Amino acid sequence: MNVIVITGASEGIGAEMARQWALRGGDGVALVLAARHLDRLEAVATSCRASGATVVFRRCDVGVQEDCIELIAAAMHGFGRIDTLVNNAGVSAQALFADVSDLDWTERLMRVNHWGSVWCTHAALQALKASRGRIVAISSLAGLVGVPGRTAYCSSKFAMTGFFEALRVELAVAGVSVTIAYPGVVATQIRHHGLNARGETAGGSGLDERGAMSVKECAGLIVNGAEARQRDIVMTAKGKFGRWLKLIAPGVVDRLALAALKQEARPR
Repeated sequence: MNVIVITGASEGIGAEMARQWALRGGDGVALVLAARHLDRLEAVATSCRASGATVVFRRCDVGVQEDCIELIAAAMHGFGRIDTLVNNAGVSAQALFADVSDLDWTERLMRVNHWGSVWCTHAALQALKASRGRIVAISSLAGLVGVPGRTAYCSSKFAMTGFFEALRVELAVAGVSVTIAYPGVVATQIRHHGLNARGETAGGSGLDERGAMSVKECAGLIVNGAEARQRDIVMTAKGKFGRWLKLIAPGVVDRLALAALKQEARPR
């Protein structure tokens, strides 16, 4: 039985990864799905079971360490092993740093986006070593290149990226792979559910989402990359170019980012 734990599995990329793994593995896959909204998780679980997968789900707020520890303990109690841990849960945010008056919500953002992945990974580490398993971290292009207007979000994703890059080297001798995915703009509700300068739900996206990658395509790239134990998954030509350009002409990247910020500020 291939046991896969996915956080943030109630909608968007997490839910679609669960469905795709269920379709590929059928009755050879056991999914442990976690998120804060049990009703949405139940709907995802039902669709995965229809493909033959064994599914358990539980409420988990990855911003709370005890929830992360209990999630991994439940997976081990139910199946006795973990083959893949997908750290997908996250919160988006868009705000100019000068507009933020209370930093409390930025600390919460760091707990969810960075520490949640650290806590889940730490709790699952011995099980993953035993299975010579896979760790998948869903970062962002904003975890590779600083984006103006997204200081809090970038800092959380840069921290996540740095942690998993270092961990990858530490775990190589144990046969545990670490795959870091860097989605760009994907057609999900994450930015609508994200936070504004007051730490409140934004209710809309601050990005031009025309041409956004579909959730199905994004999830498929991650599932393929995880199964191949791919090192990094940079999903778009624009993302790959930006990563390269940052190394050789960082000032150009800054100017492009500033232009994008000004364009986002225009009414649409």
